[in-house]
Amino acid sequence: MYLVEDYFAAKSVEEALDLLADNPQRHIIAGGTDLLLKMRDGLLENVQLIGIRDIESLSSISLDEEQSITIGPLTTFKQLTVHPLIQKNMPILTEAALSFGGPQIRDMATIGGNICNGVPSADSAPPLLALDALLKLQAQGSERLLPVGEFFLGPGRVDLQPGELLTEILITADNYRSFGGCYIKFAPRKAMDLAIIGVAVTCRLHEKDTFERVRISLGVAGPTPLRCTAAESYAQGKTISDDTVAEIGKLAVESAKARNSVRASKEYREHLIDELTRRALKTAVSRAGRRS
Repeated sequence: MYLVEDYFAAKSVEEALDLLADNPQRHIIAGGTDLLLKMRDGLLENVQLIGIRDIESLSSISLDEEQSITIGPLTTFKQLTVHPLIQKNMPILTEAALSFGGPQIRDMATIGGNICNGVPSADSAPPLLALDALLKLQAQGSERLLPVGEFFLGPGRVDLQPGELLTEILITADNYRSFGGCYIKFAPRKAMDLAIIGVAVTCRLHEKDTFERVRISLGVAGPTPLRCTAAESYAQGKTISDDTVAEIGKLAVESAKARNSVRASKEYREHLIDELTRRALKTAVSRAGRRS
C-alpha cells in the first residue's frame, strides 16, 4: 500500500531545497522505481514526497569549456544509452545503462536515484567509480563536491546530509579522455535481474604497450561499491601481457570483500571477480587503442 501524507511538486532546485530545509524528513522522488517499491513493501509509511521530475536543469547532459561532462541526476538510463556525449566519450556508462532493467524501467529510472539509493548492486556505481566522478550536493546556502567513492557508506546508506540534494554528476576531461573502458554485469538473466557481480574497468595506455593508468571497480563484491586499489597500483607502468592481466585479476580478488549470500557463495564471487576483471581489462585495452 502506498501511504502518502503529502506531495509537493518542486519547479526549481531552490524550491526543492526550501522544502527539504522546512522538513528534512521529506523524501525526494524522481523516477520512483526504488522508492515506490519501499512504500509498497511497507518500509516507508505516511511519507511526504518532493517530486523533482519537472526541474529541467537536473536532466541535462553538457560539456563545459574545460571539456568536463556534467550529467544531471534526473538523466534516465534510456538517455544514457542514446546521448551522443556519453556514447562518444564514456561508452562504459552506456554499457552499464543497457544492462539495467528492461526498456520500461530504463525509461523511468534515473542515475541520481540509482546511486542515492545506496544499494551495492547499483549498475551505475562501478562505472562512475572507474571514471572518478564527483558529486555536487547542495543544501540551502551551501554546496560541496564529493568524490563518488566517498559517497557510499554501507548498504542503503550514502553521505547525503539532511536537507541536501544531488544536483550534478561531474566527470573531468582527464578522467575519460584517451581511456578505454568496459563494464561487465554477471547476473542469472540479462538486464532483468540484479548483478551477482559487476565489474567496471577503465585504462589509458602509454605508447600502446604499457599501462599508464588503470581503474577497477566492483559492485556487489562488498557492502558498498569499491575500487581495487592494490590492482590499480600494480598495473601502473606495467607492460601489457597475459601474465600482467592475470596478476591484476588476482589482486582485484584480494581488494574485494566478497561474501556468502543466498544468491552466490564467497568462492563463486571471487572466481567471477578474477575472471571478469581480466575479461573487462582486455576489452578496455582494445578500446584504448591496442588491438592484440
